[in-house]
Amino acid sequence: MDCKNWRTFLIVLLALSGSITPASGTYRRPSKVGLVCCEAVSRAMIPAHVELTAYMRQNALKPCVEAIIFLSENEKYCSDPAARWISKKLKGLKQIKD
Repeated sequence: MDCKNWRTFLIVLLALSGSITPASGTYRRPSKVGLVCCEAVSRAMIPAHVELTAYMRQNALKPCVEAIIFLSENEKYCSDPAARWISKKLKGLKQIKD
C-alpha cells in the first residue's frame, strides 16, 4: 500500500468509527457498581445471640425498599423500619451513612 492509499484508508476508517459511536456527546461507559440493597424486609426480631455492630437506613428506590439494615460481622439483616422492636435495637449501635 502506498502512502496515498494508506492515508485514504485511515480517513475512511476514522469516518466509519465516528459513525458507529453514539450521537450523544455526554455518553459514558457504565462504571462497575454492585447493587446491594434490601428488596424485601422482615418484621421478625433478630435473634438475641446475633451480635450487631452497626446499622444503615435505606430509602425506597426501586428495586430497593425502605429498610433498616442491621449489620453483624458476617451478615446483613433487612428489617421493616415500622416494626415495634426497631427503636430498641438501634440504641447503642453506630449508624453508617452512605
